[in-house]
Amino acid sequence: MALIDSEINFNAFEISLKIKPSEMLEISPKGTVPVLVVEKEVIDESIDIMMWAYTNGNSLQYSKFEKNLINLGLGLIQKNDNEFKLCLDQYKYKYSINYPSKLNDELRNSCLFFLDILEERLAKNLYLLSDKVSFADIAIMPFIRQFANVDMSYFSSLQCSKVQSWLLKLINSELFIKAMIKPR
Repeated sequence: MALIDSEINFNAFEISLKIKPSEMLEISPKGTVPVLVVEKEVIDESIDIMMWAYTNGNSLQYSKFEKNLINLGLGLIQKNDNEFKLCLDQYKYKYSINYPSKLNDELRNSCLFFLDILEERLAKNLYLLSDKVSFADIAIMPFIRQFANVDMSYFSSLQCSKVQSWLLKLINSELFIKAMIKPR
């Protein structure tokens, strides 16, 4: 989404993580996605790809934020990546079998702290940092979408109407729709 938002032309390849192509492993032995290759530079962390896109593309959104908003956005992303994602991975049904001692409700409830943080942010603005979509929204939205998709009726029943509305706006955005087009 950041590459599209920054108007950067790129080739996308769908990768099965069960059968990783040798070409990908040669480029990035880590074997994770996404991977961006720019000339001879390999960028294999999502946040690094986003920051590269926003500092090298036609979008000025990253540079137009004040330093304190950039730091706030990076802090939210860090909390998402280092705390929420761990809880989310345990909650998602495909992972919950790895945590049999925890009840699914317990796993699900462990995720709610982050929805509360986002709800509080969204009480101040339409999006996480301002009234416009930012790098923070783009980085965090896929994980909230994963959480919602585990049990949409449960997600819809939560008292987090601002997060629900935010997610719906982003999912219905032209940017997300373009990003979801399968590569040829």
